[in-house]
Amino acid sequence: MPRMLDVSDAVRAEIGDEEADRLLAGQNAPGSYDCTSCRTPGDSEQEHTSTVLFIGDETAVLAFAHATCLPSQVVQVTEEQLRGAVRSINGDTSPSGRVPEQTPPQWNAAEQTPPQWGATEQTPPQWGATEQAAPQRAVPEQAVLGITSGLVLIAGELHPALVVEPTAPIVRPGSLGGGDEFLPLLIEQGYVPVTELAAVPPVLHGWSVLLAVGQLHAVLQPQANGGQPVAWWQAHQPLQVTDGWRAAANKHQQVIMFAAPVGSIGRQPREDLLRDALDKAAAGGRLVAATLPLAGT
Repeated sequence: MPRMLDVSDAVRAEIGDEEADRLLAGQNAPGSYDCTSCRTPGDSEQEHTSTVLFIGDETAVLAFAHATCLPSQVVQVTEEQLRGAVRSINGDTSPSGRVPEQTPPQWNAAEQTPPQWGATEQTPPQWGATEQAAPQRAVPEQAVLGITSGLVLIAGELHPALVVEPTAPIVRPGSLGGGDEFLPLLIEQGYVPVTELAAVPPVLHGWSVLLAVGQLHAVLQPQANGGQPVAWWQAHQPLQVTDGWRAAANKHQQVIMFAAPVGSIGRQPREDLLRDALDKAAAGGRLVAATLPLAGT
C-alpha cells in the first residue's frame, strides 16, 4: 500500500531513485513507527510522514518523523551519534543508501555534570576558521562552550531555551590578540543584543536546533556557499532533555538561544536562578539572543 511519505530531493540523492520509489510504494517503509523527533507513534499509511536520513562517517540510517515535527532532510552526524540513534530507535531502522567518505569532526568536548533541570555539555564553537601555522609562543587553552537547556518564561508563556556560555574568552578566528569577541561574532551572524527578557527575539533563518530521537544533537548554522547546514555546536553525545522542554519545543517548533560571555551566567542549579542570571546579563549589556527553528533545513 502506498505511503504518505515525503522524500526530499536531498534524501533521494543519497538513497537513489529506486529506493525512494520503493519507499513511496510502501515496499520498504514501515506502516507504524516512533517519530524520530517527538518519539510518539506515527503511521505512514494514515498521516504525512517525513523521511530523515542520518549520515555518519561510514554508514547511514533512514528514520521517519511526523511531517509536523520534521521536514524530510539529510542530517550529518558523527558515527558515534549514529550508533546512539540506532540504539534509541531500537533497531527500527536499517542502513540505507550510499554514503560518501567523510572526515569525522574533531570536537574535543569536555562534559560537565548536568544540573537536574536540563541538559548541559561543553564543546568548542566552530567559526569556520582556516588552518594556520602554530604561533611560536604559549597559546591559551581552547575555550569550550557550556550549553544548558531550560524553560524560560516570556510574556506569560514558557519557551524552550538554550543558554550558551564559553569557559574562556573567545577570540576571532585567526587572531592572536586578546579580548573577547564572542558576542560581536554572534551579532555578525544575526543574533541581537538583549536588554530585557520581555519578548521573544527575532527568528534567525538558516540557523536551527537539531532535536532528533528525542535528544538534543546540535546547533546548526548555514554554510557560506550554501548546501546542507553544518554544526556550530555539536553534542559529544546526544543530550537528554526534559519532557517539558521537548513538549515546548514541539509546540513552538523553535528554540530561543541565549549567549553570554564567560563569567556572565555561571552554573545555575535551578531555572529561577538561571532566569535571574539572564536578567542580570541582559541589564549589563552582556546577552545576545535569537530564535532558531527546530531542526530547520
